[in-house]
Order: sequence, then structure tokens, then C-alpha cells
Amino acid sequence: MDTIKEDTDSVHHIEKSVVLEPSMGGTVESDLKTVNEAGPLSYLVSNGASDYKGKIADKRTSGGWKASPFIIVNEVAERLAFFAIAVNMVAYLVIEMHQSLPDAATHVTDWIGAAFVLTLLGAFIADAYLGRFRTIIIFSCVYAVGMILLTLSASIDSLRPPTCTKRPCPPSSNKQIGFLYGALCLIALGTGGIKPCVSSFGADQFDESDDKEYKKKYAFFNWFFFAINMGALLGITLMVYVQDKKGFGWGFAAPTGVMICSIIILAAGFKKYRFQKPMGSAFTRFLQVIVASVKNHMKGVKAGGDAILYELTTEESDITGARKLSHTQQYRFLDKAAVVSVVPEGGNRKNRWILCTVTQVEELKCFIRILPIWASTIALSISFSQLSTFFISQASNMDRDLGKNFTIPPGSVPVFSAINALILVPIYEKFMVPFLRKRTGNQRGITSLQRMGVGLFISIFAMVSAALVENMRKNSSSPLDLSVFWLFPQFFLIGSAEVFTYVGQLEFFYDESTDGTRSLSSAMFLSEIGIGSWLSTALVKIVEGATGGEKRGWLRDNLNQSKLDYFYWILAGINGVNFLVYLYVACKYKGRDGARGSVRDESMVELADKLQFDKEEKVDKM
Repeated sequence: MDTIKEDTDSVHHIEKSVVLEPSMGGTVESDLKTVNEAGPLSYLVSNGASDYKGKIADKRTSGGWKASPFIIVNEVAERLAFFAIAVNMVAYLVIEMHQSLPDAATHVTDWIGAAFVLTLLGAFIADAYLGRFRTIIIFSCVYAVGMILLTLSASIDSLRPPTCTKRPCPPSSNKQIGFLYGALCLIALGTGGIKPCVSSFGADQFDESDDKEYKKKYAFFNWFFFAINMGALLGITLMVYVQDKKGFGWGFAAPTGVMICSIIILAAGFKKYRFQKPMGSAFTRFLQVIVASVKNHMKGVKAGGDAILYELTTEESDITGARKLSHTQQYRFLDKAAVVSVVPEGGNRKNRWILCTVTQVEELKCFIRILPIWASTIALSISFSQLSTFFISQASNMDRDLGKNFTIPPGSVPVFSAINALILVPIYEKFMVPFLRKRTGNQRGITSLQRMGVGLFISIFAMVSAALVENMRKNSSSPLDLSVFWLFPQFFLIGSAEVFTYVGQLEFFYDESTDGTRSLSSAMFLSEIGIGSWLSTALVKIVEGATGGEKRGWLRDNLNQSKLDYFYWILAGINGVNFLVYLYVACKYKGRDGARGSVRDESMVELADKLQFDKEEKVDKM
């Protein structure tokens, strides 16, 4: 009797804490007061978000497009700073730090790769400890410190080797390289903390249960991508122009100032944001499910049939602030972590290393489901990494004169890709989506998976175009007289591929994530950009080694003696095979949509029902 009373009281306590639980440090009384003062409940969000005072967020004064502009402008500023560095860094390493072109290209792709893979760390910190807003602010400050150090590296003579006018040039000292790489590490760490949180923080400003806000959320994803490309456009034009005319010191100082401004802009919208509380470490919850499943399997526990699975009766799950998930039939082995019979009557059901809830199990299942989609879109990132390396090297060896008085800086040539995205996103949002919506019935025109597939298909032709143009450039009687505008098709196509795939990924990974894994899911798709960069580096090294090295191989320090077009054909082939793999994976994919609904199914009863039944049975016997 005592055990039953203790368990029942625990359930009642949980129910009360979910209904009346204060958020962001408030109190139950203050939250109730907020509800009374706010008027109709339709004005309050239903996703657990709070305002800056810790009260239940009011739709009339917070979130939506009242808060989103601050986030979008912040993204423009941060991307401006990042791209200003990325497109200048190869030239800086070659000209100022005296590295060879292949080495500089691989170092830049390694750095970009690290920046995006570190998003997994940023997501972990945001979800487990700090929340998205505080994570963005803190890592933005780390980013700014790295930018300042980079500016010092380009401005102080002792931090660079002496100016060289004839090769071979004296190499950089270990201290000089260490200082520069230290600055780049801080920038990569800052990027890793910011990137997985910004898009999710922006999506948090829209309540999914509100039909009007739900539609606006997907418009936000499109405009967020527009912001990324606007920042890229300004970074590779205005900032590169400053570097070209004023030198690398000013070229890095200007984006440093912009980065500091981005922090101020984000902080300015503080009173208008909606905040989600940290929900604990998803990685820990995943590990608990795996450990509990294996332990229970070793004990002979079977899932399915008459097995009863453990879940709470509360509206929300026992993951702080997260809604419950319904049981699905996929990956039944993991259900063994939630079989109630593993804990004897009166045992401790709160030990998640022994018994997990259905929601916790389903959270891991959702994560596992997206892994094949994640893996089958990495190839595009390998191709996209050429945008800041070999594409720019091609431009450096072509005619970039625009009239008699202006020469396009090599680092500004990716503007072709950015402008394409800036034009295509509004056209897609305003014209293509309504047109497709009428024919497909889908609110977004086409599904996220279809959108990603379109982008991956276009990427094949982007690399085919790059190979054909490079072959023509290399075989031209005077490569330096060939107009840089011949590169426009490959930039246009790779930009189009990015528009479709990137925004599709934003939508897909947000939709298929659970409440407790929003930042982690954003980090997953961002990390593939980093992994793609690393794979690009590995591919360059493999091609170099297999074709005769840096002196005689396909990829040499002198681009006119290289066979870069062969390398592009390899990438086109990889993209083609990857597209076929993606089609297979996407056709087999089973998402969360079919699993939504009640948490009750034939093989599951809720804890309170079982407790109440046991209690009544024992009372009858007494």
C-alpha cells in the first residue's frame, strides 16, 4: 500500500509540475498571474516557450515576425564576417604566409570543416545547459575574439614572414603559424556554437499549433537562407574589395567590426524573443536507451506481443519541456528499454539506465531515422567546398576586367552563386510555392525530401559545367584572356543546388527532430558541410598521391599545368552515384508523420492506469 501510494503521489506531483511548472526561473503564481492578465488563452503559446521575464510567452508581444528580423539581420552580419574570411584565407595563406596553393586550399577546407563539425558541441551545450540564446551570445563573443586576433595577425609584421617577391619564399615560423591557427580555431569554435542554434532559435519564435504561425515558420526558413546569402554577398564583394584595396589588415578588421555589431543586434531584440528551456543532454538520453535495451536483452526481455511499455500520464514527457511521442513499430529492439516488467513491483522506475519511457525511446528512433538521409546528402558539401578554393583559383587565372577601370577581385567571384540564391529564394517563395501548392496540395509546394532531391540532381550538372569550362580554359591559347564570366554556369548551378538542398534540409531536420533535439538536428545537417569539407581535403590528397604528387599530378601549385577538369569529373561522378543512393533512401524513408497522435497503443498502458488498477485490486482484497 505504501509503495502504491508513493508511486501515485509521484505521478500526481509530475502532473502538477507540468501544468503549472514555471519557466526560466519564474514561479507558479507568477505564471498563473500572466495567464489571467493575458486574457484569452489563444494569445499564449502552447509550445512551452517563455518571454524574457520568464512568463508564458504572449503572441501579441513576442515571437513571430516581431522577433525574427533581429535574428535574420544577425545572421546577415555573422555570415558576412565568415565569408569575408573564407574567400580571403586561401590568398592570405599563399601570399602572406607563403604556403603552396594545394596546401592552402586543404587548410581552408579543414578549417571550414572543423567550424561546421563543432556545431555538434554547440548543440550539446545549448540543449543541455545554456539554452539557444545564451549559447549564441557567448560563442559570438568567442568568435569576435578570434576575429580580433586574426586582424592582429594581418596587421603586425612580426606575426608574418618577410615579404617575398621571388620563390622559393621563407616559410612561416611555428609561432606565426600558431598565432594564426589559434585565431582560426576560436572563429571555428564560435561558428560551431552559433550555427546550430540560430535557425532553431528563429523557428522557436513560431508556435506550431497556431496555423498562421506554422505557415510563417517555413517562410522564415526561406528568408533565413536569403539572409545567409545576403551576408555571403556582402562578404565576398564589399569586404573582399576592402581587402583588395586596403590590404589584409583592413580586410579582416572590417568584418571584425561587423561581427561585433551582430552581437549588439541580436541582444537588441531580447525583449521580443521567445525562449525554450534547456531540456538536458540528448546524447545522455540516447545512451540510456541503448544501455537499458542491451541490459534488458541480456536478461531475456522481449518486446512486442503482451509486453507493457512504460510511459507517464502527464501531458508532457519526463524530458523537461518536451511533448510525448507515440510508439512506433520500427527498431523494436530499442523498445526493450521501456518494458515495464524489468522493474519489479515497488522497484525504482525513475532510473533511466534501467527503464526508459516510450518518449525517450522514440526520441532515439527519430534520430536514427534521419541518419540515412543525412549521410546521403554529404556529397553536395564536397562539391560546395570547391566554391571557396578551386573555383576562386580558376578565377585568379582568368580575365576579370569589368570595363577599363575595375577588376573583379578573385575572392568576389562567388558573388555569382550568392546573387543566384538572392534571386531564386524570393521567386520560389512568392511564385513557385503557390503554384506548386495548388497542384500538390502540400503547403510548401513540394516536400522537403523532394526539394533536397532537386538540389542534389542539379549539383551533378554544376560539376559537369565546371569540368567543361576548366578544360576550355586550360586548352585556350591564352587562359588569362578568357573572361571570368565563363565560370557563371558552374556558380549558378551550385548556387541553385544549395538553395534547394539547404532549405530542404533546414525544413526536414527541424520537422523530423523532437522537442529535445532541435539544436542537435540542426547541428547534424550543418556537420555534414564540415564532413564534406574534410572529405574534399581527403579527396584532394588521394588524387595528388595517385597522380604524381604536387609537382607532377593533376593538382599542382600552377593551375595552368594542372588537370583540375579531371578532378571535377570525379566530383560529378560522385554526385551522380550519391543522387541514386539518395533516391533509394528517400523512397524508403518513414518519417514521424505516421507516428503522431496518442501515446497509447495496443502494447502500452500508462503508469497511472496500472497503479490505479493495482490499488483497487489490493483494496478489494483487504
